[in-house]
Amino acid sequence: MKKYFRAFMMSLTMFSAIPCPFHKWDEESRPLMTLFLPFVGLIIGGLWTLAAWLLRLAQLPALVCGVVLCAFPFVLTGGIHMDGFLDTVDAVKSWRGTEERRRILKDPHVGSFAVIAACLLILAQFALFSSAKDTANVFALIFIAVVSRTVAAIAVTVLRPLSVSEYSGAYRKGVKKSHVVFLSAVLAASVALGFVLLGRYGFASVAVIAGYLLYLLRGFRSLDGMSGDISGYALTFAELCGVAVYALI
Repeated sequence: MKKYFRAFMMSLTMFSAIPCPFHKWDEESRPLMTLFLPFVGLIIGGLWTLAAWLLRLAQLPALVCGVVLCAFPFVLTGGIHMDGFLDTVDAVKSWRGTEERRRILKDPHVGSFAVIAACLLILAQFALFSSAKDTANVFALIFIAVVSRTVAAIAVTVLRPLSVSEYSGAYRKGVKKSHVVFLSAVLAASVALGFVLLGRYGFASVAVIAGYLLYLLRGFRSLDGMSGDISGYALTFAELCGVAVYALI
């Protein structure tokens, strides 16, 4: 059980900015980290939902609520997924050869394509949260965070990684078929539970999956492989799709 606890702590500290006093890196537990991504999503989604409920309770102006709820997931994750989004946008939008795209992916500098894409994404998310109805079911935010990370965990586990990806080498050797089965079961249960508990807001989970697959396909084809950056690229857009359903349905 200790290695699973360590893997959970490692996953929480790597994929969120939530303080964790019990963090200790263990290379042997690294292949288990993605198993706990749905639980990291549950924590982030729970805090996101709590923030939305408190803002609604306080009856603050819609624009104030929009700013807070738009920024909340980026703050809680320390921007790790947005970082992947920026890097991948620059690579994909360069329209260069595969090797040059991969070089751009690892370039620490931010290009103009990434800045423009990030501005548009943040504006879209802000606009959606600002225009959400008072009757919108805030619990949809939990499912958006859980489903996006579960799909991401499956993708980095089953798809062929780039040679420079953190999901190659030792990580790959430690992955088992049971990991994929577990994550797939969590995904199916999350989507089903979303419809049972939230009714039509369950479509937020479907939108997350569709958005992730769309951007995953684009990133994977452009770079001919999978990486954490590509996953962050797809996850960031996927959550925007989920928020769109939450705000507009």
